[in-house]
Amino acid sequence: MNFFELIWLFFIVSAVMPMLQRWLLDRARLGLIRAIERQRGSRVITLIHRQESMALLGIPIARYIDIDDSESILRAIHLTPSELPIDLILHTPGGLVLAVEQIAHALIRHKGRVTVFIPHYAMSGGTLLALAADEIVMDPNAVLGPTDPQLGEYPAASVLSVLEAKTINEIDDRTLILADVARKAVAQVQHTVAELLTANGMEQEKAREIADVLATGRWTHDYPISVEEAADLGLPVTAGLPLEVYQLMELYPQPSQRRPSVQYIPVPYQPQDGRRGDGRR
Repeated sequence: MNFFELIWLFFIVSAVMPMLQRWLLDRARLGLIRAIERQRGSRVITLIHRQESMALLGIPIARYIDIDDSESILRAIHLTPSELPIDLILHTPGGLVLAVEQIAHALIRHKGRVTVFIPHYAMSGGTLLALAADEIVMDPNAVLGPTDPQLGEYPAASVLSVLEAKTINEIDDRTLILADVARKAVAQVQHTVAELLTANGMEQEKAREIADVLATGRWTHDYPISVEEAADLGLPVTAGLPLEVYQLMELYPQPSQRRPSVQYIPVPYQPQDGRRGDGRR
């Protein structure tokens, strides 16, 4: 084999290897999803958003819940027998209200038990999806987030606060229009939150109370709602994920374009020779 043949072989292998790695990764994901389904007797659906990179320029782009996601999940629910439980594994910063509400109402209409697993975070629209579940199972360190609507770069609740701080003659027309839209957006999300919670058997008064907390801008939009705080609110939350959910998340690696900032030996450690984990005997 001469030099030019080696060059051609290198290019062929370079072109084939990414496709082979992708195929192997997809097979590993499907295999683990099948294992969870057999163990729990359910249909497993994943909604996992990692930051991705454009193939040509390597520019990082954020992923969020969009119409493509809602179409795919609605198809998955449609293909699931009505009495078969659904397990939804969520890892998302949120997304479009339209797409989120479509998914949430489809989950509510499903007759079988719906369980949402949250290994790390389900913020904003992700929290709204979690509210459609009969049970929310979280890692002890995972978080939910407020569902207050956002108008472009501004929280709807913050736009409404301008009406309280100024007289109408001091407010420009654009802000008044935004405030009108903000009022409607907050009311719509409040209604949706309360509707989802009451559909799962919560009393209307309690559901409206939770909707006021989550949708009216009590906190900043990135406020982390812990397992304990979610339970105190009255949400059906439990802590402790199956090991297979963590294993599945390992198969959705974050693309890396630089040296990793976090490194560790990826095996569980056990205490040795009577030593404690804090370095003391």
